[in-house]
Amino acid sequence: MSTEFIEDTYSNAIYLLSTVRSAARLKYNMHTFPTLPVELVYRIMDHQNDRTLFCSMQNICRRLNQILSTYQRYQILDTALLSETTTSMIIHPKNSHLHPTPPSKSTPHITISNHIHTIRSAIKGFLYYFRFSLHTTSIQTLTTLNLYYNKIGAEGAQHLANALRTNTTLTTLDLSCNRIGAEGAQHLANALRTNTTLTTLDLYKNEIGAEGAQHIADSLRTNATLTTHNLSSNQIGDEGAKHVADALRTNTTLTTLALTWNQIGVEGAKHIADALRTNTTLTTLDLTWNQIGAEGAQHIADALRTNTTLTTFHLHDDEIGDEIAQHIADALGRNI
Repeated sequence: MSTEFIEDTYSNAIYLLSTVRSAARLKYNMHTFPTLPVELVYRIMDHQNDRTLFCSMQNICRRLNQILSTYQRYQILDTALLSETTTSMIIHPKNSHLHPTPPSKSTPHITISNHIHTIRSAIKGFLYYFRFSLHTTSIQTLTTLNLYYNKIGAEGAQHLANALRTNTTLTTLDLSCNRIGAEGAQHLANALRTNTTLTTLDLYKNEIGAEGAQHIADSLRTNATLTTHNLSSNQIGDEGAKHVADALRTNTTLTTLALTWNQIGVEGAKHIADALRTNTTLTTLDLTWNQIGAEGAQHIADALRTNTTLTTFHLHDDEIGDEIAQHIADALGRNI
């Protein structure tokens, strides 16, 4: 094969790849793509930026999907951060540290625009793609996905849940401030019943209410992998606290639970205290900024006389009094 032929083929291939960004244009050139050697396609991919590689080359044709799934740069994606607050979409490579802001230029990542409208469109497209791809060979090393403050709603939660049913790599999912509501919580709960790898789930400020808390609690009865769960600022109230407490009686894997800013009163505190009498795995519980008062705190203190595992308990309430606070501190000290 002559050098001239290779150069011509490569030039044609580069032109062809440029049409990948427009499916309408690509279909007129698809008759040439199936004949390109895999090595040449890899060479083309080497010259593409991360954004094009991740967002513009998926689902163009079956052969390109197959080649993408074996391409090293594509396979090593480990952490995805899509945040409206940072006005960027960042895909970190495997073993890189997850930053709230884009990493340095020397760290490989994807940044998609700095325009809010574009970010929302990118996130919507990512969720749709995520639904069909996370459980296939694509992105098989993705372990952390951060989607905080993107208003994905119940529909977005459903796309994620559909993927989580069969995904075997994702361990951390942050859906803070996404307004998924009780319906979205139900979708995620259904996925948690079969998912066997997710260990951390953050649902801070998602307006799930008591109904959503019940869906999540029901899934915790059978889920055997989740260890850290944040349900703060979801207005679950005493009713929601009861559902969560019921789950804690049988759950054997959850070690950290945050229930701050949830309008939990004395009744809710009593339900949680009753669960702590028999729960043997929870080590950290956060009830900051609720309304449990001295009576609710006393219920917790009484439960800690028999609980042997809780070592960290957060409670900001000046009304509980020094005596009750000391009783709680003594009980926690015995468990350390």
